[in-house]
Amino acid sequence: MMKLLKKPVVIVILGLVLGGVGFFFWKQKENPQVSYTEVSLRKEDLNISVLATGTVQPKNRLEIKAPVAGRIEQILVKEGQNLRKGQILAWMSSTERAAMLDAARAQGPEEYKKWSELYLATPVMAPISGTLILKNVEPGQTFTSTDAIFVMSDHLTVKAQVDETDIAQIKIKSNAEIALDAYPANILKAHVDQIAFDATTVNNVTTYIVDVIPEKTPEFMRSGMTANVTFYVQEKNQVLVVPNEALKISNGRTTVLLKTPGSREGVPVEIRTGISDGKNTEVLDGLKEGDIVLVAQFKLGSGSTNSGSSPFGMPKMPRRR
Repeated sequence: MMKLLKKPVVIVILGLVLGGVGFFFWKQKENPQVSYTEVSLRKEDLNISVLATGTVQPKNRLEIKAPVAGRIEQILVKEGQNLRKGQILAWMSSTERAAMLDAARAQGPEEYKKWSELYLATPVMAPISGTLILKNVEPGQTFTSTDAIFVMSDHLTVKAQVDETDIAQIKIKSNAEIALDAYPANILKAHVDQIAFDATTVNNVTTYIVDVIPEKTPEFMRSGMTANVTFYVQEKNQVLVVPNEALKISNGRTTVLLKTPGSREGVPVEIRTGISDGKNTEVLDGLKEGDIVLVAQFKLGSGSTNSGSSPFGMPKMPRRR
């Protein structure tokens, strides 16, 4: 007889245990405990920014080619040198002059001097003021009229790729900061110079190229470097701010819980807000500096949080780090 009752008894006990566990978690969910964190309001600088990545490139890249094929006789400049418009970069000989001088040299130094003074070398000059970023020839090297013997740039810029969802916030001449991956500690002040009219789509992501010019180009800045750009689209100094987690928005109204004497849960107060950086929001009206707002924090059960422990006191598993 005892053996016949053993299996039903086990089933009943198991049902009671499972029911008890389910009831415990149901009560935990239905009656969460609420605690409040007090935040004293103060004035702070509030900046709204847009982040983007880009590449350092010349704003205007100019290839210098000779009008005729020939040979470089002498180079007067070096890469990285700042040049003025009209400055002589090198002396060259046309193919005919080079052949004539080679024949004269074979006849002796006097003959060479005679013909080199009679037919002068041709100068290669800088067409713009800027920086020499590439030198493709050495003295004695020949070239064709299609070869770029020098490359210049007027100044370096950062071509930043800005998502189409952020492009409306960026304006010409707005302030920005450049941080080069190679020199992250050297933050460069900059401004927006140009915003592309044509978009680029890669992997279904649409971006626009924004030219960012540093106020002062450092010597270590090089074409091709990767850069992170911060665009400051809106800035306000010393404005009253409230944490975003303290805000409650319902039916177009924004309220906070204001701590008052004798009220543990605070009093709802409607406020008017301004800009937000995603963490704090500007308070335009309804609160003043020094007011204390309450931020609600919900806990399940007595002292347990959403990631609380088992009702049977089982130890927690250690977290992996």
